[in-house]
Amino acid sequence: MLKYLLQKEFLQIRRNAFLPRLIFLFPIVMMCVIPWVMNQEVKNIRVCVVDNDRSVRSQQLVHRIEASRYFIFTGQQPTYADALHTIETSEADIALVIPPDYSKGHGQVLIAANAVNGTKGSIGSGYLSQIVGAGPPATPPAPSATPSTAHLSTRNVSSAAILSQPSTLTLYNPHQDYKVFMIPALFAILTMLMCGFLPTLNIVGEKEAGTIEQMNVTPVPKWAFILAKLIPYWLIALFIITACLVLSWAVYGITCQGPLGLVYLLAMLLALFFSSLGLVISNYSDTMQQAIFVMWFFVVCLMLLSGLFTPTRSMPDWAYLTTYVNPMHYFIDAIRTVFVRGGGFEAIAHQVLALALIGLTMATWAVASYRKNS
Repeated sequence: MLKYLLQKEFLQIRRNAFLPRLIFLFPIVMMCVIPWVMNQEVKNIRVCVVDNDRSVRSQQLVHRIEASRYFIFTGQQPTYADALHTIETSEADIALVIPPDYSKGHGQVLIAANAVNGTKGSIGSGYLSQIVGAGPPATPPAPSATPSTAHLSTRNVSSAAILSQPSTLTLYNPHQDYKVFMIPALFAILTMLMCGFLPTLNIVGEKEAGTIEQMNVTPVPKWAFILAKLIPYWLIALFIITACLVLSWAVYGITCQGPLGLVYLLAMLLALFFSSLGLVISNYSDTMQQAIFVMWFFVVCLMLLSGLFTPTRSMPDWAYLTTYVNPMHYFIDAIRTVFVRGGGFEAIAHQVLALALIGLTMATWAVASYRKNS
């Protein structure tokens, strides 16, 4: 019985002129485009300078800003009011005011940033503060009449400089490539969209077409009917993950550091949840429009509260409590552990258990909520 129900589902997908193209092209377009544009590294920050010192040292600072790949130097302004006007008219994002006694080591440099975009304002100010704090290039010590004294002075200065510099060791992503951070997140987004929205439109589409009544008068058990609706989307999830892994290697040269079997296991558990959620919504909906809007509500909430873009620990305590029942949070945490850090099953056992429990609960609800009138 299940065999023929599955055959029916695959025939419906194949005879649809749009779905096969969507299933094939959507992962390819997402993987080839999104990692390039979904980047939180702030660049091309427009900065103007008010140089009230007009010394060699202040000009060195201006040249260092011009040479930075993060800034676009828009020129110098005569006064702070003029620089502020350029920010108000969106001609500049940050204004740097150099005090008159800058070359003598007195006064403070003012950084005025447009914080309407808080991320761009804070990170841009941080970049500029690092350039200002670096100071001018170090000059060698003046020669001394006593060679041993000069050698001692140079040695002490270099030792102090070395001790004052922190040593940074970047783990798992040494080049800090944002694509390494985003590609595992795209696995979650693609699985969520394809295995969430397509099942949502399945049963409700049959309701609008009137074919669901033919199924309701058959002796097909509810569990077999729902399982036949779920299995095709699990296979679609396997295809999506395979395509993402191949494109990640072929286009970006990024490969999974951990066992590939765990990646597929996590994808199947996430697909179980979203396909079941889609069928639950479809069971309770009467029209496609209603089903789409309800599914969109859950997708946006689950995605934004999962830690996909921002750390969950940055959320308020009441919002952080939602991560305990958010399968996207468990998947994101686990897939980055496996894909980026190379963790094994022991490292993600908690996330796997949570995904399995949430997915099975939703699948049980999908079977129980289907109203079959025999």
